[in-house]
Amino acid sequence: MTAKTTKKATTKKTASKAMPRKAPAKKLARANTAATVAKATPKASMMAKPAKNATPPKQVAKPKRVSGLDLAAKVLADAKEPLQAKAIAERAIAAGWQTTGKTPHATLYAAMIREIAKKGKGSRFKKTDRGLFATNT
Repeated sequence: MTAKTTKKATTKKTASKAMPRKAPAKKLARANTAATVAKATPKASMMAKPAKNATPPKQVAKPKRVSGLDLAAKVLADAKEPLQAKAIAERAIAAGWQTTGKTPHATLYAAMIREIAKKGKGSRFKKTDRGLFATNT
């Protein structure tokens, strides 16, 4: 038994010169839309330029949110006695302070301590006793 081996013949396909190849439909669609967009958009020279002295339209100003420290200073000025951070936070929330945190008194306490540390004697607050704050006037 002898095994016969056969060579496979390889043939090269040659492109026909008589028939040009067509571009795929997707490429044609992209080319057409790009040409359409280029035609539809005006050139920079044709676009209207704003006058040099034209004023922009006035924008409606949003009401400014009052910060917790501003309300805390107001609460302490109205109280005229040292208060704990929790009492200050409760009164500030009643006055309109909006916060989403679970511990607004801790947030306010930390902010007042930071202001005292940063500004020193120029701070709006002073710490009179452990956990008690008063106005610095």
